[in-house]
Amino acid sequence: MQRNFRPGAPKKQLEALFDDLLRHDGFGDLRVEIRLLKRGQKEVIIYCGKQYRYVVDVPPRDALAAVSASDPAQPP
Repeated sequence: MQRNFRPGAPKKQLEALFDDLLRHDGFGDLRVEIRLLKRGQKEVIIYCGKQYRYVVDVPPRDALAAVSASDPAQPP
């Protein structure tokens, strides 16, 4: 069974892994893949020694454009 995550979940995991790699005393490898799924979803796979898999719901493009246009914190 796949569990749907909010788009912020992979971002938090990516940030935590990046911080861990910076504190690590050796070599580190971090890779991200994003695959398009059906029904407005994307699969985010984060590789860093093991795999972290997320399925996130992605709003339609026009909804994303409206949110970014109304958010003053976003750079133009």
